[in-house]
Amino acid sequence: MNMSIPIPLVTILLLIGSNVFMTYAWYGHLRHQSMTFIGAIVISWGIAFFEYCLQVPANRIGYGYFSAAELKTIQEVISLTVFGMFSVFFLGESLSWNHAVGFALIVAGAFFVFK
Repeated sequence: MNMSIPIPLVTILLLIGSNVFMTYAWYGHLRHQSMTFIGAIVISWGIAFFEYCLQVPANRIGYGYFSAAELKTIQEVISLTVFGMFSVFFLGESLSWNHAVGFALIVAGAFFVFK
C-alpha cells in the first residue's frame, strides 16, 4: 500500500524540523556563555548542517505547489513560532505584549502573501 503524504504537509513538517535545528544553532549557545566564540561557531555550523538537510528538501518538494515567496513566508511564520517557544522554554525568557503584536503583524502580512 502506497501512502501519499500531501505536499503541503511534508513541506511544513520539514520546515518545522529545519527551524528547530536552526534556532538551536543560532541561539542555543547563549545558554553556554563559558564556550568560546570559535567553539560556538563550530558547533553551530555542525547543527546547521542538519537544518539544511531538512530545509533544502522542504523547498524542493514544496516549490511548484507553493511559490518561492509563499515558501519563504511559511518559513518565516514557522521560524517566529519556533523561536518564541525556544526563547520561553529553553532560554527562560518571557514574551510580552509588544512581541505578540509584532508577531501578529507578521502573520497578518503572511495572510496577504497568500491572497
